Amino acid sequence: MASLISCPHCGIRPKEEFTIKGDASLARPAADANSDIWYDYVYLRDNPKGQHKEYWHHSSGCRRWLIVERDTVTHKIHAVSDAALAKLGDGA
Repeated sequence: MASLISCPHCGIRPKEEFTIKGDASLARPAADANSDIWYDYVYLRDNPKGQHKEYWHHSSGCRRWLIVERDTVTHKIHAVSDAALAKLGDGA
């Protein structure tokens, strides 16, 4: 059975239409942050186990950026929201 993602714009679509882009909980450092802080932001990542928010791009559909909340162990998707709208609200 194919994994499905419920895009808020296109409806239920196969996961192959999407590209995962990474952790949606990271906060970008200030432009004047020192190089150690930028190094950590760009290269060092946690490998979480359990429920986690990630950026996904609907590259073969509406081309919108989404925040997908999924379990990294079971791959079950708990929630999907438009990333632009989430950033306008209270954040990711």
